[in-house]
Amino acid sequence: MSDITIYHNPACGTSRNVLALIRNTGDEPTVIEYLKTPPDRATLTQLIAAMGVPVRDVLRQKGTPYDELGLGDPKWSDEQLIDFMLQHPILINRPIVVTPRGTRLRRPSEAVLDILPKPQQGAFAKEDGEAVIDAKGQRVAKP
Repeated sequence: MSDITIYHNPACGTSRNVLALIRNTGDEPTVIEYLKTPPDRATLTQLIAAMGVPVRDVLRQKGTPYDELGLGDPKWSDEQLIDFMLQHPILINRPIVVTPRGTRLRRPSEAVLDILPKPQQGAFAKEDGEAVIDAKGQRVAKP
């Protein structure tokens, strides 16, 4: 194990790609399948604070009860939004990655490269075939 933790949803392609990019450095992260083992209030609050983002930025809309719960309404406080995420962990956007270089919500998947402590060991393409890392372990430039 390394000092990297990923809050992971194996049903999410971005989360799977981020996990694969972490493993492509040679590190084996601590994988927390947060739908099976949701963070408690203290952990979730700490993660959000470490990311330095508003609570709303951590809410996932697609494929969640976000709309039916009316979470787009500005009446909800940060504490109430956290309550909703604790009640419905699918509302927590993913993947959240914790490394010695920072804690971030990593979307798109290649954004994780900025906080990984080790370089990529070789070529890497996302599940959709898009190249991210070349054979020398270097980031592929976007057009």
